[in-house]
Amino acid sequence: MTTRHVLAALCLILFSGCGTAPPLRHMTAAQAPAPRVELAADGVTRTTTLSVLTYNVEGLGWPARSGREGDLRRIGEHLAALRAAGKAPDVVMFQEVFSGAAKKAILATGYPAIVHGPTRLAPHATMFRDKLPGRADWRRGEIGMRMTGSGLVVASSYPVLLTRHQAYGRRSCAGIDCLANKGVMQARIAVPGVPVPVDLFDTHMNSRGASRAPLFRNLEAHARQANEASHFIEQNHDDRFPIVFGGDFNMRHSQGRWENFTRYQPMELVHRACMEPNSGCDVRMSWDGDEPWVDTQDLQFFESGQGVGITPIRVEALFDGGPNGPVLSDHDGFLVTYRLSWRDPS
Repeated sequence: MTTRHVLAALCLILFSGCGTAPPLRHMTAAQAPAPRVELAADGVTRTTTLSVLTYNVEGLGWPARSGREGDLRRIGEHLAALRAAGKAPDVVMFQEVFSGAAKKAILATGYPAIVHGPTRLAPHATMFRDKLPGRADWRRGEIGMRMTGSGLVVASSYPVLLTRHQAYGRRSCAGIDCLANKGVMQARIAVPGVPVPVDLFDTHMNSRGASRAPLFRNLEAHARQANEASHFIEQNHDDRFPIVFGGDFNMRHSQGRWENFTRYQPMELVHRACMEPNSGCDVRMSWDGDEPWVDTQDLQFFESGQGVGITPIRVEALFDGGPNGPVLSDHDGFLVTYRLSWRDPS
């Protein structure tokens, strides 16, 4: 990346999105729609569903991207139409909500509860104080300061009881990614009828080639972020509650990144669970090979709580050019429907 490109990127970040406040919307418990709760055949187990979409909306402005306003507007309109028809995901975990157009599109979806991740000045993790291997280079964005927020947003049909977030450490990023305050966020939602809340975590981790940083440098940055995300979840998750961890993990076709990530993250991968024989998971998207999760950046992990179980029962793509919506980003949306189950105390 040339000096001119870096300077142009800085101008972009300073003027194209920072003037628009991060999307934020609150709702009360009384406004929440009641999902259908069923009694299982055993007469003591109750179940309901929770659908979670993770979607990188490619919400970058010029010069990183140009002409995105129309597609971003259509993303908001499409999700709003799905909501009006009663077919929208219950929750959406967004990434790359940077530009003003991207932020407006999230609000246009009509979700009654919207919270955002780390802003530009949000506190950083402090787990790592030693420098990354190699030398920092300001020409690829490693200038020692963040110029925009994380781009993380969670939109929910149900009330958000609390939200927390943390930016990744100053020594845990490589290349152009260092210009954004990437991190991890938590949104704890209350699903009516379910005896405990559900913890949602959303992230966007350091890219590989797009970072413009050498492989050994961006690999170490990603490993540090995986460690920091795991620590954040451990510190803030309540083991009584089921959990979903989704986002753009930037691990496609990188065995090294997968090895580092799984060293710190014990939750179950949706792809693996749905490939198990007799899983009962309805796979409505094309998966190639024995390890289809290595072919995508967009993933979801899950874990049951002590009192409420969570299991994926259907996976499908949104915004993939098929019946579930046009292609409006450089990512497809990854939608997972989970079954929540618990014993009826009565």
